[in-house]
Amino acid sequence: MDWVWYLFRFNGRINRAKFWLGGLIIVCWMVFLAALLIALGLGGGKGTSFGFNVEDIFRALDPDTYKSLTAGQIPTLLVKAGGTALFTWVYLAISIKRLHDRDRSAWWMIPFFVVPGLINQFADRLPESVYAYSIAGAIAIALYIWAFIELACLSGTRHPNLYGPNPLGKVQGRPRDDRDNRPRTAQGWDQQSEIEIVPHKAGPPPVWRVKRGA
Repeated sequence: MDWVWYLFRFNGRINRAKFWLGGLIIVCWMVFLAALLIALGLGGGKGTSFGFNVEDIFRALDPDTYKSLTAGQIPTLLVKAGGTALFTWVYLAISIKRLHDRDRSAWWMIPFFVVPGLINQFADRLPESVYAYSIAGAIAIALYIWAFIELACLSGTRHPNLYGPNPLGKVQGRPRDDRDNRPRTAQGWDQQSEIEIVPHKAGPPPVWRVKRGA
């Protein structure tokens, strides 16, 4: 398997098994980075955690962040920011290919990934109302459940679609049309094999006619 394409590119299709494998790879990478921080003694500072959040990327890009961090916390932040960027890229890559397998475009990542992320990121800025928090939370949970069912549970299209052939390697199920059972030739219609010119020694121009048995 082409691991570079599988983990980092957005074209093509993957089935449910490869989507689950990609999620397992992300979890293993998270555990590895957390263990690396512990081994280097960089994960025990006050106010640090082993969570990976998109907010770490923005913190790493903000110059004011480094004014409030100690020398031991800066490497931790950089490792977490780099890990978060890597995990997000891989998750998007496998999710988009899984959407392609479902014959859906990458734009479906907006309701499945972007909208719930924005709700969680800005939930504390919503009006101080129980209804506002409840509605926002319900929307985020519904989108997460929908995304999980769509990406991790449902099978892809059995036939080739706009994004490529069936990743399982064969067409499954009953053909869509009886014409699919007809034999197909490798070459298209050959005009020269169907039409011939009958020359005349004199008189009108050559006559075009269809061969017998064509």
